Amino acid sequence: MLPLTPHPPMTPLPFYRHLYVQVLVAIALGVLVGHLWPETGASLKPLGDAFIKLVKMIIAPVIFLTIVTGIAGMKELGAIGRVAAKAFAYFLTFSTLALVVGLIVANVVQPGAGLHIDPASLDAGKVADYTHKAHDQTLTAFLLNIIPATLVSAVAEGNILQVLFVAILFGVALTMIGDKATPLMTVLESASHAIFRLVALLMKAAPVGAFGAMAFTIGQYGIGTLANLAGLVATFYLTSLLFVLVVLGAVARIAGFSILRLIVYLKAELLLVLGTSSSEAALPSLIEKMERAGCRKSIVGLVVPTGYSFNLDGTNIYMTLAALFIAQATDVHLSLEQQVLLLLVAMVSSKGAAGVTGAGFITLAATLSIVPSVPVAGMALILGVDRFMSECRSLTNFIGNAVATVVVSAWEGGLDRDRLNAAMAGTPLDPAAGTQEIIPD
Repeated sequence: MLPLTPHPPMTPLPFYRHLYVQVLVAIALGVLVGHLWPETGASLKPLGDAFIKLVKMIIAPVIFLTIVTGIAGMKELGAIGRVAAKAFAYFLTFSTLALVVGLIVANVVQPGAGLHIDPASLDAGKVADYTHKAHDQTLTAFLLNIIPATLVSAVAEGNILQVLFVAILFGVALTMIGDKATPLMTVLESASHAIFRLVALLMKAAPVGAFGAMAFTIGQYGIGTLANLAGLVATFYLTSLLFVLVVLGAVARIAGFSILRLIVYLKAELLLVLGTSSSEAALPSLIEKMERAGCRKSIVGLVVPTGYSFNLDGTNIYMTLAALFIAQATDVHLSLEQQVLLLLVAMVSSKGAAGVTGAGFITLAATLSIVPSVPVAGMALILGVDRFMSECRSLTNFIGNAVATVVVSAWEGGLDRDRLNAAMAGTPLDPAAGTQEIIPD
C-alpha cells in the first residue's frame, strides 16, 4: 500500500489576476473618479448596491447549509451547546472590552473638546429616522424577531438571525435521527459545494462593486468633509487599529498565530469590505477561508454568523467614542457614574439592534435616547462623516470575527494547526489535499 503522489504545485497566477489587486485598483479608481467628477461618482452608486445585493442573495443559503451540515456532522448534541457557550463568552468579553477602550480613549484624547456647540442650533430632523428605528429596537422585539413566520421564510427573507435559528434547529433534528438523515445530508453537501462555487463566481464582480461604492462615497460626501471632523475620524481609526493590533493581537498570540499574518491571509476580503463599506459582502468568503485555515466546519458555521450579529468590536468602539465626542462638543459634562451607565446601556442596545442595517448609527441613537444627559440631536454633528467611519467599523468587526473563529476552534479542539500554519504562511492547503488516500500496490 503506497500513498498517493502529492498534487503537483499550482502555477502562480499573474499578479493582476489576484482578487485583492483588482479590488485595490478599483478602490483607487473609485476615489479618483469621485474626487475629480463628483456627479459622475455619485451616479455610480447602483454598481456598489448591485454587488452587495448579489452577495446578500446567497448569504442565507450559505449560512443555512454550513450550519446544518456542520451540526449534523458533530454526532453529539452536547458539542453544539459547548461551542455556542464558548462563542458567546468570547463575544461578551471582547464586545465589552471594545466599549471600555472607546470610553478610555475619548476621555484621554477628548476629540470634541473646544467646539462649544449649542444643542439648540442642531437640526434634529436629520437624525429623526435613526432615532425612530432605535425606538423600535427593544430587546423584547429583537428576541421575538429571531423566530421566523415559517421555516422557509427565514431563508427567503435573508434575515441572518432567523436563518441561524432555523439552521441550528434543523441541524439538531438531523443529528437526532441518525442514519436516516444520510440521504438528505448527501443532498445538502452537494448543494453546499454548488453554493460556494456560486460565491466564487460572484466574487469576480467584486472590483466593479468596490469601484462603484467608493466612487459614490467620495462623489457624494467629498474628501473635504473629513476635514471638519478630522480629529474624531482619526481618533476612531487609530483606536480601532490599536484594538486590533494590541488587544486582538495578544489574543491571537496566546492562541498560537499572528494577527498580522491573519490580516494578510484575508487581504482580499478586507479590501472588499473597505471598498463596499459592508462586512456582509465578505461573509461567504470568510466562512470558506476559515475552513481552509483549519477551523472545523461546524464551529465556523456557528461562530461566524453569530459573530456578525453579536461580536461587533468596531461598532462598540464607535458607540462610546462618538457618544463622548457629542457630549464634549456640546459642553455636557458626564460624571464617572454617568459614563458607566452609558457603557451598560450600550452593552444592551448593541445587542438589540443586531442584524439591523446601519446598526452603528441606530445603536448610538438608542443609547443616547436612554441616557438623557447627551442630546440625541448631537448625532447630526457626525452624520456627515459616519459613512467614512462605517468602513473602519466594518473592517474591525470583520477581523474580530475571524480571530474569534480561530480562538473558539482552538478552545474546542477543532483547529487543524497544520492547515492554520500553511494559511498563515501564505500557502493554504487545498481542502481535497487534507487527507491522504491509500490505494493498492
